[in-house]
Amino acid sequence: MKKVLLVLLLITFAIACNRSKLPAIAPDVITEFTLNDTDDPAIWIHPDDTSKSIVFGTDKESNGAIYAFDLNGKILEDMTIRNIERPNNVDIEYGFQLNDSTLTDVLVFTEREKQQIRMFSIPDMKPLDKGGFPVFEDESVIAHRLPMGVALYKSPKDSQVYAIVGRKTGPSDGYLYQYRFSSDSLGVTSDLVRKFGKFSGEKEIEAIAVDDEKGFVYYSDEGVCIRKYYAEPSKGNEEISCFGGEHFMADIEGIAIATYENGDGYLIVSNQQKGEFNIFSRNANQFVKAVNLSTTETDGCEVVTVPLNNTFTNGLFVAMNDEKNFYFYDLGKLGLK
Repeated sequence: MKKVLLVLLLITFAIACNRSKLPAIAPDVITEFTLNDTDDPAIWIHPDDTSKSIVFGTDKESNGAIYAFDLNGKILEDMTIRNIERPNNVDIEYGFQLNDSTLTDVLVFTEREKQQIRMFSIPDMKPLDKGGFPVFEDESVIAHRLPMGVALYKSPKDSQVYAIVGRKTGPSDGYLYQYRFSSDSLGVTSDLVRKFGKFSGEKEIEAIAVDDEKGFVYYSDEGVCIRKYYAEPSKGNEEISCFGGEHFMADIEGIAIATYENGDGYLIVSNQQKGEFNIFSRNANQFVKAVNLSTTETDGCEVVTVPLNNTFTNGLFVAMNDEKNFYFYDLGKLGLK
């Protein structure tokens, strides 16, 4: 019994030593609880009234869901998508061309156990995918077909919308698949346009984020670095950089990109086991600082830089918290500007 207690004490001490020593910043809002296991958020800005903006978040299990929350953290049941088989990551894009006269904002998420991605319109939450778009269809190993991360890219060249999808495990190169969405009188289709992206093989790749304006895709090779590539398929598959790994204790997780009108901004990346977020400059990708947002084991995060309401006057940062909920912060609390 004494040996067991000693082991438990050593584990507790090790965890305490590894936790952040930075001042803890409390959230402005904590959402209502989900049923299973939160993972990744996305923020939709309401076009007419920003105070009605919605935070979507995945609840990762076989009986999972994409929860919708208002800015007070309350669940909006009429916008929540249930009965999803292990939804992992979620992203949003604005102004997808459904036909010659109709544009819609879209929500896309991975459904791991069905080996597919899903697409819904926002705010009416109608499925646009006829039940789902299969991914990694050419892979024979089942583990290589299980989607995890997803990020959307809207090309400034021609307004084409793409999904960049990662998986539970995969090859050392060509780990990410990029799909182009198209729409005609028969509905929306998804077509594979390229395979790209290195993988160290050390842990896994989940978090993916795209800077539409600058045309870059970033993803977390969890045990190594943040990898950077061009998001535009025509610009090729050569890696631009692999940076930041020395600033993380263990897993490099969620990536959020804070963008400003002058072209400046930041990458905010979860240092999962440390309980911190590392902030890098958007342009040079240099380390700026770390902040402690009082979350536990954060996977996904997201940010918008426009004022939303009286609580989030500087923008909104959302972080998954490992207690079946999400934390909302006024972006000013991160001290970015």
